[in-house]
Amino acid sequence: QPIFQHTEHDDIIKHKIPVRKISTKDGDKYVATVFDLMMANYGVDRGLGDENCATDYADDKPYTPGWQEQITGVNKETVIRIAKEFAENADKTRGRSMVILGAAINHWYNMDMNYRGIINMLMMCGCIGKSGGGWAHYVGQEKLRPQTGWLPLAFATDWQRPPRHMNGTSFFYNHANQWRYEKLDVNELISPLANKDDWNDYSLIDCNARSERMGWLPSAPQLQQNPIELTKQAKDAGMSSADYVVSQLKSGDLEFSCQDPDDPKNFPRNMFIWRSNILGSSGKGHEYMLKHLLGTQNAVMGEDIGKLGKDLPTEVKWHEEGAEGKLDLVVTLDFRMSTTCLYSDIVLPTATWYEKNDLNTSDMHPFIHPLSKAVDPAWESKSDWAIFKGLAERFSQVCAGHLGVEQDIVTLPMQHDTPGELAQAMDVKEWYKGECDPIPGQTMPALIEVERDYPNTYKKFTSVGPLLEKLGNGGKGISWNTEKEVEMLRSINRKVREAGVSKDQPRIQSDIEATEVILSLAPETNGQVAVKAWQALGKFTGRDHTHLARPKEDEKIRFRDIQAQPRKIISSPTWSGLEDEHVSYNACYTNVHELIPWRTLTGRQHFYQDHKWLRDFGEGFCVYKPPVNTRTIAPIKGNKANGNTEV
Repeated sequence: QPIFQHTEHDDIIKHKIPVRKISTKDGDKYVATVFDLMMANYGVDRGLGDENCATDYADDKPYTPGWQEQITGVNKETVIRIAKEFAENADKTRGRSMVILGAAINHWYNMDMNYRGIINMLMMCGCIGKSGGGWAHYVGQEKLRPQTGWLPLAFATDWQRPPRHMNGTSFFYNHANQWRYEKLDVNELISPLANKDDWNDYSLIDCNARSERMGWLPSAPQLQQNPIELTKQAKDAGMSSADYVVSQLKSGDLEFSCQDPDDPKNFPRNMFIWRSNILGSSGKGHEYMLKHLLGTQNAVMGEDIGKLGKDLPTEVKWHEEGAEGKLDLVVTLDFRMSTTCLYSDIVLPTATWYEKNDLNTSDMHPFIHPLSKAVDPAWESKSDWAIFKGLAERFSQVCAGHLGVEQDIVTLPMQHDTPGELAQAMDVKEWYKGECDPIPGQTMPALIEVERDYPNTYKKFTSVGPLLEKLGNGGKGISWNTEKEVEMLRSINRKVREAGVSKDQPRIQSDIEATEVILSLAPETNGQVAVKAWQALGKFTGRDHTHLARPKEDEKIRFRDIQAQPRKIISSPTWSGLEDEHVSYNACYTNVHELIPWRTLTGRQHFYQDHKWLRDFGEGFCVYKPPVNTRTIAPIKGNKANGNTEV
């Protein structure tokens, strides 16, 4: 049986590392390669007389097969045999050793270390991106293949940019007040090499709030004042919206909402739930959502950390009583009467699979499938598209006199595949503490003013906006011109005839017209777009990659095509594998065979993450981290003997 406990070794183990001495203006410095540091981390003997290195696989030294047997219960001989077979096979077949895994290990603390351990093994054996080898991760029906065609439709980037996004983990941990019951201390997670004084004052919610203030994470709600009102105040002050918000944050007159989630000003208020049973089976912390978001009967049995006398957060304001019932309105769109529907104020019945027209893709096969309407939706139910269109139409009517053309401020966190990833390359400094200036996009989120034309919401919803022709489309750091595709949509979907902001733009009235927008814009379903996407990538790599899409350049998949027969998608730089008749899909195949840099700061695969917080948490390198004690096990409350034998 596995024994997931710390092994009997010192917290800090010293190893000898080969180094070079270099002279700098600040004196002599010792430098070592990542490889040498990693070998020392694993305790591999480099012939330097290191007494803390193992001399035999059976030694009880960290990272030996003998050491792991005490923790996992797996016989060391089995580990040695499988490891050798894996490596020897990779050597003889040029990398054709594969690891297939799913999301099972993804549900637990330190799962990233488990993932990195597997990836390290594949990298060291030269398996990444090799046909028949590498990393094969499956989580079921979850791969949005025509992603770059779907994004403009889903987030209205054809009309205004950027969209306002939020990560679910931070949102629900914060607003469902799960942090008020958090018994795990930051100092239990950090490395013994870290300076504990840097972390003594912080709880986990503090770290999340600090990350949002520095622009590492999104925040929702963003600020303690309505951003529409902030733009008006900025105009009155004769300042740009960004400069005004910075000045208000710097003076302390304005704060991020994440710093006081129990203040009614920072409640999320409304929640629209689509295709999710978050209050039933899929939500983590169901009972906390019922208590603090809905304010209804719940099963929260434990007391919060205030009542338990634990240390309170320092960056997030503490209220003696946690707010309950933060949401004023919960609307759910579903075709089942799920648990979430039962807790909702309004349920919008939607069509099932055979009552609507839609698209479907999966990571289990390379085809794009249709959902085809065979019968009309039952009774009052409507298709997803019809429901959203109806909401947009009614909203455009009722907002008159309340909301017009407004200026909004979007706090945009640092984005992947952009220079923002290098915002604080060498150190972590916090403007909130006066360690640096608040610089949008560098030491804090970018502050971008976006125009909201609320009365024209319906017209924008039912048409393709002008930004696709003006700015193009793209994803994952590259972009391309889409003028021809938008013009093609004017022919396929026809133009909007009514006067107004959408006149002469391609129409999106029906669900089929919405699918045509996705199919026309996505490189995975439009060969000409695929060629343009590979050309855009080639500008960065200095290489020609268009041969990957040229054979299908004239292929344009339409909705009626996939109704007749599901179609195989086209290779696109959005994904790192190929959809090819001769090569099975393999993650990072194009990185290896097309010499495309990985999407990292260096363009290489990384064994080491050089970031202060990761180093302080002992995660610069992949290490063994045992399960944490979450303190969730406690004696039964009010238990009284009843005369029967108890387990």
